[in-house]
Amino acid sequence: MTAPRTRRPRLPQLPPAYRPVLAHRPFRRLLPAFVASDFGDGMAIVTVPWLAVLLAPEGSRGLYVGTAVAAYALPGALGALLLGRWMRRFPARRLLFTDAVLRASMLACVPLAWALGVLTPWLYVVLLAASSLLHAWGSAGKYALLATLLPSGQRLPANALVSASASAAMVFGPAAAGVLITVVHPAWIIGIDALTFAVLALGAARVRPGTPGEPKTADPGPADPVADTVGDPAGDPVGGVGGKSTAALALFRQRPELLGILALTWFFFFLYGPVEVALPLHVTDDLGQGAGLLGLYWTLFSVGAVLGGLAAGMLRRLPLWPTALGIVAGWGLVLLPFGLGAPPAVTVACFALGGVIYGPFTALSFTLFQDRTPEAWLTTVLAVRGAALLASSPMGTALGGPLTAAFGPRAVLAGSGVATLALVAGAVALALRARTRGKGTKAAPDPAGAA
Repeated sequence: MTAPRTRRPRLPQLPPAYRPVLAHRPFRRLLPAFVASDFGDGMAIVTVPWLAVLLAPEGSRGLYVGTAVAAYALPGALGALLLGRWMRRFPARRLLFTDAVLRASMLACVPLAWALGVLTPWLYVVLLAASSLLHAWGSAGKYALLATLLPSGQRLPANALVSASASAAMVFGPAAAGVLITVVHPAWIIGIDALTFAVLALGAARVRPGTPGEPKTADPGPADPVADTVGDPAGDPVGGVGGKSTAALALFRQRPELLGILALTWFFFFLYGPVEVALPLHVTDDLGQGAGLLGLYWTLFSVGAVLGGLAAGMLRRLPLWPTALGIVAGWGLVLLPFGLGAPPAVTVACFALGGVIYGPFTALSFTLFQDRTPEAWLTTVLAVRGAALLASSPMGTALGGPLTAAFGPRAVLAGSGVATLALVAGAVALALRARTRGKGTKAAPDPAGAA
């Protein structure tokens, strides 16, 4: 007599959109490396300014901390503009690898200098700035590599997983850094950040030329009529001189949809910037609450962004441009209750919903760039995108200060929502105008109707 077989519990099935992506071996190897480096950047949100506070000279902490935080991000825009002559010749994998190696090396010098007793405030700023110099190119390499490795139908789920990793890092990275700071000096946590980028460099190195889906050389691929009209992509469309310096701009002019994606994203992030200033003042001044409520707003927003980012992978059947416009409009709508004096329970729920709505936007935006850009120009176009967007949210944040002082936090939060809705209305009007003008001619693809 045989014993009855026990049935194994069935594991939850992955959503169909993600199964082929996670079955793709090169992507499956890269994803943990992306998660590691995202987690390092999440920890840096707390660690970089905290170490700056400890190193800052008396009487100039505010200036020094702001400089250190800016040094961790903004030089990437300078690198994108000045180093294009050399960097755009690199294949996507090498761009990702080079940025990760530079970031790991420079950040590793921080704990080393601290251990040797030579970490001065301005040496710290120089090391942070050097670590971020190639970051726009590294980000471009990351998403260009995904476009190269994966077929078109799998790019949106892959981008969704990568953007969800970045959102999750904003939840867990700062929390982990806050705990570690109570145990070890923040310089050593910068060293952990360096280690996460070493993991990313190793992951990029493992994707060898000849891996299925990746070309063996920087082959520009099939001839593209638009790329042919703007010159040789091996020239320098970003960092060169004369005619070469305008080549990338010519590509944007002849592909107005790319310019439309970039403009929508830039203004979306710009209009988000004042929220970062107005929300804490709304909590303290309008509601009379403390940091706990502010933390609840951002925690639920980040959790919502993770969930929304993962949901983006299942939106591939929707037309991407209308979906992107719907996301921007949805974010504008969730800010309106702040201006109506809604109670905290309502605005917290709206902010969490805003995270869910916002979550898919990054993946959709990158997918649009990947699908609409000639392969030979993809790293350059993505680097230009990254350089342009580095300034958008900080500029909005800088504007949020005087606006909040003049009109109050509630008005700024609601005003940001109204302006965001106006942005969507303007984009739709421009799309309809382009469609009307393009009837009967071979016009450029219509952003509002593109799939």
